[in-house]
Amino acid sequence: MQLIDNRRARFEYEISETYVAGIVLAGHEVKSLRLKQASLTGSFVQIINGEAFLLNALISPYKFATIPDYEPQRTRKLLLRKSQLLALQSVKQDKHRTLVPVAIVLEHNKIKVMVGVAKARQKGDKREYLKKRAEIREQREVA
Repeated sequence: MQLIDNRRARFEYEISETYVAGIVLAGHEVKSLRLKQASLTGSFVQIINGEAFLLNALISPYKFATIPDYEPQRTRKLLLRKSQLLALQSVKQDKHRTLVPVAIVLEHNKIKVMVGVAKARQKGDKREYLKKRAEIREQREVA
């Protein structure tokens, strides 16, 4: 089940492949995510010292919890297999590709982050993408 979707990333980037990663969260953050009180807009994944981290992801504070000094945009660690980390590190060495979080999903009662290997779209590519979406929308309306 998809909790949060990064629609902006799907528009700005051409996503070639995705990886599913676990995420280290506090209990109140899990409750916030289940209520869909988060945003991935402007967030990105970075690999530091052989570990993957999610930066700039906003998880709003849970309204029934009083947590002092809670930082909604803190850096969160992603949990990946070693082979996946090595593959992502090779992606980061290519300066034309980047790692972006595509979605936060609930999978077997665990919260996971889908990390996409992305290449930035040019302005013309974005226009084509919008035209294709409009055509699909028109076909649905006709049918």
